[in-house]
Amino acid sequence: MSRTVFCQHLKKDGEGLDFQLYPGKIGKRIFDNICQEAWKIWQKKQTMLINEKKMNMMNPDDRIFLETAMVAFLFEGKEPEIEGYVPVKK
Repeated sequence: MSRTVFCQHLKKDGEGLDFQLYPGKIGKRIFDNICQEAWKIWQKKQTMLINEKKMNMMNPDDRIFLETAMVAFLFEGKEPEIEGYVPVKK
C-alpha cells in the first residue's frame, strides 16, 4: 500500500517513497517530505551533475557537494548548475 506525502519540492500531494533511500537525518527528511516524482527528477539531475563534473563517489568532497546540491534542489528549489542544461520553466 502506498503512502501519500505533501511534497516540499513540488508543493503538492504525491506518492511517497517506498523506503528511506538516503541515510541519516537527511534521508528521513526526504522520506517524510519528498514524493516519488520529485525524487526521480532529482535522480536525473544527479546523474547529469556526476557526469558533467566527472565526480568520483569514493571522494568525500564530491559526496558532500552532491548532498548539498540535493538538499538545495529538493527543499530550497535551487536548480543545480549543469553546463548546457536549461531547466523547463514551471
